[in-house]
Amino acid sequence: MSNEKMVREICRKFGNDRTRLMDMVREVQKELGYVPPEYYELIAKEAGTHRVEVESVISFYAFLSDRKQGRVVLRLCNDIVDRFKGADDVAAAFEKELGISMGETTEDGQFTLEWTACIGMSDQAPAALANDTVLTNLTPEKVPEIISKLRKNPDPQTLVTECGDGGNADPLVQAMVQNNILERGEVLLAECTPDAGLQKTLEKTPEEVIADIKASGLQGRGGAGFPVGLKWEFTRGAAGDNKFILCNADEGEPGTFKDRVLLTERPDLMVEGMTIAAYSTGAETGIIYLRAEYAYLRAFLEEVLNRRRAAGLLGNSIGDKEGFNFDIRIQMGAGAYVCGEESSLISSCEGTRGDPADRPPFPAIAGYKVSPTAVNNVESYCCAARIMDKGAVWFEKVGTEHSCGTKLLSVCGDCERPGVYEIPFGITVAELLEKVGAEDAAAVQIAGPSGQMIDRGQYHRRICFGDLPTGGSIMVFGPQRDLLEVVDAFMEFFIDESCGYCVPCRVGNVLLRQRLERIREGKGVPDDLDYLERLGKSTRRTSRCGLGQTSPNPILSTLENFRPIYNALVREDRSGLQKSFDVLKAVEDASELTGRRSVIFHAR
Repeated sequence: MSNEKMVREICRKFGNDRTRLMDMVREVQKELGYVPPEYYELIAKEAGTHRVEVESVISFYAFLSDRKQGRVVLRLCNDIVDRFKGADDVAAAFEKELGISMGETTEDGQFTLEWTACIGMSDQAPAALANDTVLTNLTPEKVPEIISKLRKNPDPQTLVTECGDGGNADPLVQAMVQNNILERGEVLLAECTPDAGLQKTLEKTPEEVIADIKASGLQGRGGAGFPVGLKWEFTRGAAGDNKFILCNADEGEPGTFKDRVLLTERPDLMVEGMTIAAYSTGAETGIIYLRAEYAYLRAFLEEVLNRRRAAGLLGNSIGDKEGFNFDIRIQMGAGAYVCGEESSLISSCEGTRGDPADRPPFPAIAGYKVSPTAVNNVESYCCAARIMDKGAVWFEKVGTEHSCGTKLLSVCGDCERPGVYEIPFGITVAELLEKVGAEDAAAVQIAGPSGQMIDRGQYHRRICFGDLPTGGSIMVFGPQRDLLEVVDAFMEFFIDESCGYCVPCRVGNVLLRQRLERIREGKGVPDDLDYLERLGKSTRRTSRCGLGQTSPNPILSTLENFRPIYNALVREDRSGLQKSFDVLKAVEDASELTGRRSVIFHAR
């Protein structure tokens, strides 16, 4: 079959539907190893859109490429936890073994080697992806054997000689990933009767279900904490013939991996929660937005959906309830942190760049396909299913008065027992550190890079919406770590992941990082700290979406909680010179463009 015919058939497979453009280009890349620019026009024509739209999608997502890649694409995780665990040494070993540098492809076309952001394996770092196969606990010593095996057989799945625990050993998963569940609470990871919540839901009216969810005090588990019942109520009351339920399974916040465990161990509970949401809102279609890094779970989740359809738990007349029709499809992501933001996620589901949308209107009023849409994450839907089984009062009694239930935490970094902990809201940081074996921690990053870094003097604070809210990421840093190296890594992450739409985020974060680098180099002056605070607050206040509004947090929270570290690096300059301004660096770009070197600074 010619490539042109293959592209046409792929587009037809997705109904030549413009909103399935992401699926089309992913499928083309799967077949050809990349998306050749010469087929952009054809894809656009088949999908009923424009070439520029195809090009914008491929250029936006990290896992899509317009350049020929190797049969095996090795993506090494470069988040700060992996780097502290030895990712740079592992990368050097791969470069040596393959004879290429990061970002390159071997001459024989067998391997591409590149960095990638957090892949949700921070508890078993350093980690990497070989195509869709997860490689964990890497060391430089393991690299020669990995490459040797892949040269003999380019299927990365052959590298999995021993499966992880639980669902990781399922025939449709077969991953070396470990769940590392170290504490089970009474809500999410406790034993439960399958679909008991859905059965009780169907005995009530949609309005009664929403009332139960509201009475339980369930707040969204993604970090923002918006009341779930209120979101469902808005969606139900919004005008529109078609309504949608979206599940955000794109936990891209570095250091977060708890939804990965729920997807592996509680997929039915998640789908049950989505089905309950559909019943209460009147939606007939659901979408699970699964991050590209979790593609190894797709076949497993598709089988869960098929099994539920066969059991009458998805499809038409669910649970023999006449008129209750609801089904779910899986939408794969393609590597974009910003798609964790709900309006960006919706854009991605519609087959476009994951650009955030202006709000209002909010998704509950005009979301997917401009229709009322309820967006919650995996953990939120699991909680909803348990509430409908055990009751609102049962759930409300767990946790604190204003933060009900339990929270699933992903703990990683400098601790003896990294993994997943289900704890009641209200636990102190000190109590958590004792559980994980990190009593000597010098700093704890709550809620990933977009959250805040706290010092020892704040370990009495509690993990809850009213004090230290988190989507689940807890990073522990020991006294041996350079905390400004951590901050620099976080700022680099935000710069890379910015969609580039608005100036405050696109430019502000670059300027913040540049000034931070000057301080780290010993060229900083006291005024630089004021500059960081002013620019950070301005970027936070004027950015368009949650990414830009939280991106200055690494700098702002460390300026507040670790000021002595900054003070130790800046010096009062009495010479009248502004050392933070590097004249040579300022004319560097101009010199390169003109092909001339400055006469004044020719001695450099």
